[in-house]
Amino acid sequence: MDIYDLPAIDATLNGISTVFILAGLYFIKRGQKQRHIACMITALISSAAFLGCYLTYHFSKPHPVRFTTQGWPRPVYYFTLITHIPLALVATVMVLITVTYAARRNFERHRRWARWTFPIWLYVSLTGVLIYLMLYVWWPSTDLLAR
Repeated sequence: MDIYDLPAIDATLNGISTVFILAGLYFIKRGQKQRHIACMITALISSAAFLGCYLTYHFSKPHPVRFTTQGWPRPVYYFTLITHIPLALVATVMVLITVTYAARRNFERHRRWARWTFPIWLYVSLTGVLIYLMLYVWWPSTDLLAR
């Protein structure tokens, strides 16, 4: 394994987060609090592992991978990326606040924050997978093909 394997690992971790965020919602809607907690902790750990791998990759690789495909995929990719990046920063802060309220057993505030945190965190996790697929699988950059 080398540094260039990390994007696939990142996408996998984002996918795991997506599944557990959705499962956490499913369980809390059915009053299954312990399962909700287990799912959300798993999503949090997966997201934290993603962040560690993401930062390692982006601080270690020699140059950025560019999206070189032309035509209709280009605006789709850039729209997804441009919405993903700021929402990822927002989601990180919101997840920490939401989890803090739950840990302090302030469930009223936890619920209020979770209503906003859930869709943003889900969007960021899902678009993280889509960005990987667009950049590395569906329309691989000419930078990657030359490697």
